[in-house]
Amino acid sequence: MQRLGTLLLRKYLLKMVLLAGMFSPLAAQAELTFGIVAPSSGGAAPLGLGMQKGIETYFAEVNAAGGVNGETLALIARDDQYKPLQAASNTRELIQDDEVLAAIGNVGTPTATVTIPIYNEYKTLLYGAFTGAGVLRRSPPDRYVINYRASYVQETAAMVDGLLEAGILPEEIAFFTQNDSFGDAGYNGATKALTDHGVDNIAALAHGRFTRGTRNIHQGLATILEAPVTPRAVIIVGTYGPAADFIREAKNDLPDAVFLNVSFVGSQALMDELGDLAEGVIITQVVPPLNADLPAVESYRQALAIHARGSEPDFISLEGYLAAKLFVEGVKAAGTNPDREAIVDGLLGLGDIDIGLEEPLSLGRNDHQASDAVWPTIITNGRFESVEWASLLP
Repeated sequence: MQRLGTLLLRKYLLKMVLLAGMFSPLAAQAELTFGIVAPSSGGAAPLGLGMQKGIETYFAEVNAAGGVNGETLALIARDDQYKPLQAASNTRELIQDDEVLAAIGNVGTPTATVTIPIYNEYKTLLYGAFTGAGVLRRSPPDRYVINYRASYVQETAAMVDGLLEAGILPEEIAFFTQNDSFGDAGYNGATKALTDHGVDNIAALAHGRFTRGTRNIHQGLATILEAPVTPRAVIIVGTYGPAADFIREAKNDLPDAVFLNVSFVGSQALMDELGDLAEGVIITQVVPPLNADLPAVESYRQALAIHARGSEPDFISLEGYLAAKLFVEGVKAAGTNPDREAIVDGLLGLGDIDIGLEEPLSLGRNDHQASDAVWPTIITNGRFESVEWASLLP
């Protein structure tokens, strides 16, 4: 009887071994896990959801082609609602509990300000954040912070250069900004550009502010309307909700003014929110036009149609897609079964690389920002067109 039991046990174990062998190709396929901490609810949700969509679309494209070095890519998303304390908590969970290899596509300056020390502490990469703030662009750069996009300094410099070319005087420029590190980053970038043009009385320029997470724009608007010189241009640094409310109200008193926004505003959301009042609003972009005849943009449109059916192209998901495309090149360079350090080294070792934009991006030990390009756009008949500064004003 004991012998019979032993034989049955051996047969059972042999069967388990054979079954394991049958499914070994699935078990052997490794997964590289990354994370994104960004708003998927609340007023800034379109920004986080857009970045997530772009990243996941490219990951799906790569996985469908066999992955990276035989390993599939996965993205874990955590909703911080654009709140710094929540972002810090989510970041620790991603790093400690989910053991992600890197964070990609996080959204926001206030959230980055509190999470960068965490990424540095745990020696984990924060890559391709949807912000152009200087806190992510230190000199010398933080090893564990690598950017895809141009900075707010570069975006606002393009605005200032364009406005002066259009014939607007420095004293006719005003600012409406979010009252935190994000608003400060955009404002400081613009004032630096004005200083570079020889303007020295910047403190006299009207500067209205509003509180993050609210749409209380009236006090900031009043500050601008009380300016000794009537503004002909207002540079706005905020999310689409308060930006739209401000533009809607300000147009009643400043019907001939030009309103300009940095890319973080969320171009499509702003246009949808404003409706007909969006006509003539300017937004600087850090990715090419959505209809650009460029290989990377064409592949984005195709991948969106396949892997994110029902989604229309927009600047935010395009940024997520392009940032992920460059990121994967770094993952490839990191080799099989990479760890956190290998991925950082892989990205910083890329040097000059063209991902299909027909202009090389560049990363290196002392260069942690891949792109410096800015495309100013203006909303015309429900479309985003290139700005012709010389003919901007009547």
